[in-house]
Amino acid sequence: MNNMNWIAFVGAIGLIAVICRLLVKITVPESYVGLLYRNGRFRRRLAPGRYYLPRIGTQCSLIDTRWRVLLVGGQEVITQDNISLKLSLAVTWRVVDPEQSVHVVQDSETSLRTAVQLALRSAVAGQKAEQIIESRGSVGGRILPEVAAQTASFGVEVQRVDVRDIMFPGELKRIFAEVVRAQQEGRAALERARGESAALRNLANAARLIDENPALMEIRLLQTVGGEGGNTLVMGWPQGMLPAGQRRQSPRSGGDELK
Repeated sequence: MNNMNWIAFVGAIGLIAVICRLLVKITVPESYVGLLYRNGRFRRRLAPGRYYLPRIGTQCSLIDTRWRVLLVGGQEVITQDNISLKLSLAVTWRVVDPEQSVHVVQDSETSLRTAVQLALRSAVAGQKAEQIIESRGSVGGRILPEVAAQTASFGVEVQRVDVRDIMFPGELKRIFAEVVRAQQEGRAALERARGESAALRNLANAARLIDENPALMEIRLLQTVGGEGGNTLVMGWPQGMLPAGQRRQSPRSGGDELK
């Protein structure tokens, strides 16, 4: 009896070893999708988890479905005014249809890069360099619909396209720097002119008030002196300030004096 149990145990171990040799373990991580192939033909999609499948004739491709950023750097384009610029882009994308991303194109990332480059050239060719610089934030938004329409055919979703850098040739960079400096100097001169005009208007208004009311100047002087301690001021009484019954003509100065 003991020999029979031993033989059964050894047989079970051998059977398990044979089964393990015939099966393959496949693990699909979270945020991935597995594409199962049998003898070169696509069978089904595998969700995240662990699978034991026949070893012979079985293949599995893991597809990452997370959001990714593709950097398209140093793309040289010609503007409408025949100026050569280099633009680098950042493209946020992910795979939404794993089967199409593998079966329609050879490399979905390379196809995405090509679509972005072609759309960028088409968008830049219809604008001048100055317009591109002023609206650099909207360049990605203009090419996004075209890129999204092309990539949808091979299972890729594009969320956004952003311009990272715009690079100019050395001579053109110097010219643009001079233009910007001239614009800043012009704005500063305009602000100075506005300040001087406002000051002149204030002086003109003050002169008109003094001309109409001469006593205002002397009153202003008294206010200024009164605000400072330790000063003694000797001055004549402002002409026209005394009542008619209390003033007489001074023989020396011709001003009004108290009786």
